[in-house]
Amino acid sequence: MSQRMSLAGKTVLITGAARGIGAELARQAAAAGARVALLGLEPDRLAALAETLGPGHSWAECDVTDQEAMTAAVESTLAAHGAIDVVVANAGIANHGTVAVTPPEAVAKVIEVNLIGVVRTVTSTLSAVTASRGHYQLISSAAAFTILPGMTPYAASKAGVEQFANGLRLELAHKGVTVGSAHPIWIDTDMTRDLKHDLGTFRQNQRRLPGPLGTEVSVEDCASALLDGIARRARKVYVPKSIAVVSALRTLVLGPLFERVLLSQARTMVPQFEAEVTASGRFFGEHSTAKI
Repeated sequence: MSQRMSLAGKTVLITGAARGIGAELARQAAAAGARVALLGLEPDRLAALAETLGPGHSWAECDVTDQEAMTAAVESTLAAHGAIDVVVANAGIANHGTVAVTPPEAVAKVIEVNLIGVVRTVTSTLSAVTASRGHYQLISSAAAFTILPGMTPYAASKAGVEQFANGLRLELAHKGVTVGSAHPIWIDTDMTRDLKHDLGTFRQNQRRLPGPLGTEVSVEDCASALLDGIARRARKVYVPKSIAVVSALRTLVLGPLFERVLLSQARTMVPQFEAEVTASGRFFGEHSTAKI
């Protein structure tokens, strides 16, 4: 569909809306005239954000890995707004550490929230979005087509989100529903700041990343790009746009030549990284809702 979708009067449901990308996207969507349904795990922050957005918006405490909670949140959104036109499946977490030093529960939790949470978000809202011939924006990552040691479960989950979006797009097209995946690089959120604060090895290696892979984008610019993608019903949104080149070259980025470079660095980087994580005893950032 080439015509831009006006968000005026549309209901936009956003998961992970209490902070970071989700909260800023909610602000910008509301400014564009949308009625926003905020879903997340921090009720005080959700309530405060809804109040600042003004009348006509709603919030619900909701764990995206809990199907009953998702269903209840969707029902309350429909009761408040009468429809759901856009769903942004944004809730996500990242662990600190390699698979070898991270508790199995933490590794599994990343995949459960980032991938299974997206699946539950979509399945819970599918009837409503189909009725409105609406749009899904599933938040993947540049990590779907790049990799670094220490990002294994995160990258796996985000690659899964991209493929889920690719398949869902084909399945829903005949119903007038559009589906896109979004692929941000490092965004200045609590998640990224926690990584940099806790892990010197991460800070060093982020600075060494070539081209757009080392870019850090403000949360405002990221949300603006996502909002534009929603209006265009875009199949892919890259933040920054130059990440599209990395996606197009993913066969090379994930190929044996690039891997050889990473392997040479990993021999020293991984032991340092694991020692830092083990010494901290922290496998999620200070601001993460995931605790073990």
